[in-house]
Amino acid sequence: MTTAPDSPEKFRSLEIIGLLPAGGQATRLAPLPMSKELYPIGFRSDQTGMRPKVVSHYLLERMRSAGVRKAFFILRPGKWDIPQYYGDGSLLNMHLGYLTIHVPYGVPYTLNQAYPFVQEAMIALGFPDILFEPADAFVELVKHQEKTQADVMLGLFPTENYQKAGMVDFEPESGQVFQIIEKPQQTHLRYMWAIALWTPRFTEFLHHFLQTHTPGRELPIGDVIQAAIAAGLSVNAVPFPQGSYRDIGTPDDLMQAIRDLTPDRT
Repeated sequence: MTTAPDSPEKFRSLEIIGLLPAGGQATRLAPLPMSKELYPIGFRSDQTGMRPKVVSHYLLERMRSAGVRKAFFILRPGKWDIPQYYGDGSLLNMHLGYLTIHVPYGVPYTLNQAYPFVQEAMIALGFPDILFEPADAFVELVKHQEKTQADVMLGLFPTENYQKAGMVDFEPESGQVFQIIEKPQQTHLRYMWAIALWTPRFTEFLHHFLQTHTPGRELPIGDVIQAAIAAGLSVNAVPFPQGSYRDIGTPDDLMQAIRDLTPDRT
């Protein structure tokens, strides 16, 4: 697929819309009394005092700090507690919308549900059951995208759990991404990607890629980004060497996240 180049001026003027895929079953944490994206971890303060802070709140805050004022949760049917909790987004001074996904083929299909609503926007992708630092990671992606005009920007975090991650081979000086390897059994690579920012060129690529892809095993979004590299789209990365990343989708990681974000009262 070939895509006509876009001008830097066009990308700078685009609205950034957040996408938060929430189509999972949370089987590793089952049974839960709520969607895992609403699990309370830590606390926030408002005009009435201290309140529990749910895990997806952290991601929305980080998106908002990068200029995102509109975002979509993409839900599997049954996760109605998420729109009930966030409503219109006024809790975060954002505009939130909710879409549903009805096919079980992975994150790319989930994201594509938003295509009619976001095809002319920049997209900020984050996973609402993930905690990461630094808090300004999306801000850095926006800055680097404006500088490089890359079609896709990836935020990279060091990890030793490479068998559970999309590991990234990239050039440290320029940030150019050469390859994404999903869940390798062995690797010398140090960084995984966890957040992304992309232009309408990649949104369009994703949409057309899925029209020609035959659903089978669950398709990782990293495989679509790799296909975009092969098709000539530019993919760059911003590594955060001192950054951290925690998926709360397992009991061990959930317990550690609670420990990290609960104030020590002793």
